[in-house]
Amino acid sequence: MAGLIPQSFIDDLLDRADIVEVIDRRVRLKKSGRNYMACCPFHEEKSPSFSVSQEKQFYHCFGCGASGNAIGFLMAYENLDFPRAVESLAQLQGLEVPREQLSEHEQKHQRVQQDLCALLEQAAHFFRQQLQRHPEAAKAREYLQRRGLSEGIIEEYGIGYAPPGWDNLMQHLLKAGWQESQLLDSGMLVDREDSGKRYDRFRDRVMFPIRDLRGRVIAFGGRVLTDEKPKYLNSPETPVFSKGRELYGLYEANRSKGTLQRLVVVEGYMDVVALAQFGLLGAVATLGTAAGTAHLDKAFRYSNEIVFCFDGDAAGRRAAVRALEVSLPALRDQRQVRFLFLSEGEDPDSYIRKRGLDTFTALLEKAQPLSEYLFEQTGQGLRMDTAEGRAGLVSRTLPLLVKLPEGPFRQQMFIDLSLRTQMDAPALAQLASGIDTRPAMPHIEADAPFRQDGQEARMPEPERPRSVAQTKKRLELSLPESAVHLLLHYPHLHTHAALVLPRLRQGGQQEELLWLIQLVELLQEHPQASRSRLLGLWHGRFGDNGSARLYELADRESLIASELLAARQLEDILDRLLATVERDSPLDMLIAKSRQGALTELEKHELTRLLKEKHTMG
Repeated sequence: MAGLIPQSFIDDLLDRADIVEVIDRRVRLKKSGRNYMACCPFHEEKSPSFSVSQEKQFYHCFGCGASGNAIGFLMAYENLDFPRAVESLAQLQGLEVPREQLSEHEQKHQRVQQDLCALLEQAAHFFRQQLQRHPEAAKAREYLQRRGLSEGIIEEYGIGYAPPGWDNLMQHLLKAGWQESQLLDSGMLVDREDSGKRYDRFRDRVMFPIRDLRGRVIAFGGRVLTDEKPKYLNSPETPVFSKGRELYGLYEANRSKGTLQRLVVVEGYMDVVALAQFGLLGAVATLGTAAGTAHLDKAFRYSNEIVFCFDGDAAGRRAAVRALEVSLPALRDQRQVRFLFLSEGEDPDSYIRKRGLDTFTALLEKAQPLSEYLFEQTGQGLRMDTAEGRAGLVSRTLPLLVKLPEGPFRQQMFIDLSLRTQMDAPALAQLASGIDTRPAMPHIEADAPFRQDGQEARMPEPERPRSVAQTKKRLELSLPESAVHLLLHYPHLHTHAALVLPRLRQGGQQEELLWLIQLVELLQEHPQASRSRLLGLWHGRFGDNGSARLYELADRESLIASELLAARQLEDILDRLLATVERDSPLDMLIAKSRQGALTELEKHELTRLLKEKHTMG
């Protein structure tokens, strides 16, 4: 029974492998000084910005921010999950991947998943057979032909038919040796506890198997052939299926040759299949639920551009607003999200059948960027020629913009808001710093003007705004970044920082300070880790959160000539950082109390004094 890959093997594999050799097999590299350069394989560019360091065993693109070690490159370039990337790299080194022994509980869980996938694959085979053989399947075949689907596309997507009747599938699978309990666990049976009856969940429906990225059938969607409701019925949540994480059609899109220029998120199974029929292979659909963070994270692994394509009715507009909200935290590096609205009464399926692929592709090229759509929504009903209208735009837009990750796009959005409202960027940054991002984002009404939330304005915590002209590789480092930079070049100095970790943790949730804390904790767990291994461990644990900046800091040369001087500088940085943390602690307490509206007059005066002091000290 396969288990986890031992961390010691992964570490040894990274030590043995040469990242230059791994990448050069796929992307032609050219020697440039100490590193190797190429045009980035993850975004379009004319001049090379993709750098590979043989010394540090990692790559970094200064254009799109893509970065990682040899395993990370294989995952990104060949769309592999982590275990398969390890296996691919091990094969190059002539090594066999060992597996740790699973616990009894883990083995049982794995067996359950394997059995359910095998059962669901057998169910999919049954539905495909019924589409060809069952007497009632003629109407299903006629429906698919009417929608313009060829035999080839029907076979590629594994479309089948669940015949009428209460127990066709149940009897078939029971005869094949499966237990009723397994059918229930797979979601293929419905258990009516009030009557004690069990029957097939899917009856008289065209069946669309839902596959995971390994091609395993994990669930189904079924469409009725009449006016019966619901029109679409989906499998329930099971041990192998979570609708909040899966995208229908992603497996088929990923199998297509070449890099996906974009992923088009549509509303239904037939939209995905119809677009594929006409040659657009990058369409996917959520499974009976609104697009969520997990959907976006998964989609962005395969393309840096996502276009949400919605029907032009009110429901489509509401779905677009939800997609806007959930997209904001995912917009880092070169990622793009755009929105396309079809005319009312049209959907992607009907549109492409009437007008063809070229016309639909032209529409996709002109899809509305997220930046435009956001301001279109937040500006509804406001007059920008009045102070009240401009203030309203600020109050509606800032709670959305603070969800954006740090980076050029966030800075551009703040500049755009500044131009629209005639409020300078530092003032907007100061207001934004006082927004509590912990509660869920308020929903935007798609078909009505915005409503004020009625809350009192809170005393903002000023934040020193970063320069608009700031680049990814800025010259000045903050105190936490300076400490991180030193630790990346002298990892064993983490013991100095470990002594003051409890005091550092009092510094709140400031992003760069969290990076330092997390890096020190990682070094405590892996005290002998080399720089490249440390970066790989970071990416494995925290994903893209801070990875690009860490790779930049690792790539930045250290000007300190000796370890002794590095230790002294680190101690100095930590002393200054702790002084800042401890100075700000009373301020943080007063700000938190002000948000509850519970400050006394004396505390208000003290808060004002501390804010001025912090602003003066920068």
